Amino acid sequence: MNRIARAEDFRSTVRRGRRAGLEHAVVYVAERGDSSPTRFGFIVSKAVGNSVVRHRMARRLRAVGHELLPSYPTGRDVIVRALPGSPEVSWSILHGEISDGLERSTGKR
Repeated sequence: MNRIARAEDFRSTVRRGRRAGLEHAVVYVAERGDSSPTRFGFIVSKAVGNSVVRHRMARRLRAVGHELLPSYPTGRDVIVRALPGSPEVSWSILHGEISDGLERSTGKR
C-alpha cells in the first residue's frame, strides 16, 4: 500500500519535507531513510470546492500519483495539497505540474 494514512505522517512530511509551490498544487517531499516504497498522501480542502468536486480532485491526484510512482525513487513520503482552481485544470497540466514539483523537491532535474 502506497498511501500515507496517519495524521502524524502527514504532519511530519509537511513540516520537515521540501516544498515546491506550483500554480495549482503544493508538493511536499520528505525522505524516510529506508528503501520501502514511496508513499503518497493528498490534501484537498473545502476551499477547492464542494464534496463532489473535492472527491473528484482526490481521485485525479491519486491517478497522477499512481502513474508517477514507478519512476520515482523509494524511501520517500509525498504530500500533494490541491489549491483552489485546480479542479478546472486539464489532466495534462495537472500531471505535468505535479511531476515538475516532485523533480524540484527532490533536487533532480
